[in-house]
Amino acid sequence: MLWAILALVSGLALLVWSADKFVDGAAATAGYAGMPPLLIGMVIVGFGTSAPEMVVSAIAAMDGNPALAIGNAYGSNITNIALILGLVALISPIAVNSQVVRKEIPILMLVTLFAGWQLYDGHLSQADAWGLLGVFFVVMGWSIWQGMRNTKDNYSTQTVAELSENDMTLKQAIMWLIIGLVLLIIASRLVVFGAVFIAESLGVSDLVIGLTVVAIGTSLPELAASLIAIKKGEHDLALGNVIGSNLFNTLAVVGIAAAIEPLTLDSVVLTRDWTIMALLTAALFIMSYGYKKQGRINRLEGGVLMLVYFGYTGYLVSTVLA
Repeated sequence: MLWAILALVSGLALLVWSADKFVDGAAATAGYAGMPPLLIGMVIVGFGTSAPEMVVSAIAAMDGNPALAIGNAYGSNITNIALILGLVALISPIAVNSQVVRKEIPILMLVTLFAGWQLYDGHLSQADAWGLLGVFFVVMGWSIWQGMRNTKDNYSTQTVAELSENDMTLKQAIMWLIIGLVLLIIASRLVVFGAVFIAESLGVSDLVIGLTVVAIGTSLPELAASLIAIKKGEHDLALGNVIGSNLFNTLAVVGIAAAIEPLTLDSVVLTRDWTIMALLTAALFIMSYGYKKQGRINRLEGGVLMLVYFGYTGYLVSTVLA
């Protein structure tokens, strides 16, 4: 058991570090290749912050642990909204100025409903997987188009400003791209091994481990990015990171896992976990959209989000101890 705990903890730490290096290397390499900064920010950086979830869920699916794969993806979405945005809003209320971000929130709601419809029969087939991935590419293409045609939008300008701080040479960029990717895979293998071993030893389901410990660990890049953004006053970037990550998790992470190995899931995934995720997404929509006024997530709403997170996590823990 001790080795499994060490594997899980060290794997999560290495996962966060390697994902950061992978993103830095990929972004710098793309810059040297002539890709526009905004496109780098929306595609490569957005992809990179969700790389931990993607690799962990893919490996879990290959190892025949579908509950861990889906738990990691949905648990990360719940963590992103309830814990990360809740904490960020408590530190500094989040003002939503970006029209790009405001347009992405309803899309996230629709994507969440689409995911719930697919879960209704308790099975995610490879056809379902390709449906998720197809929607992902459509949404990604639309987001890029919106960003490129609204270059003066707050989210766009903040993204470009962040990337301008990178001063890697091409050699360094390629080196960190390769090292980050290799370590990302190794770290994910450690996380899956540790999580599955602990779950089996304690008689806890892979789903609960994925929804809690693994989800928190793989969401750390989003937490770091959002805290840094809010410290710089880049509210739209902080919110955009979470929305982009949740879109990626719901569509690409689950889609890739199900494409590797069709996922058969317990009904509780739909009735409990997807439902909480959907309600949090709806709450985010209501708080951020700002009908006839500027959208804003205030400290009170941030506190409520965190209470929901701790209440949900506490309930999961109580089911294990019962």
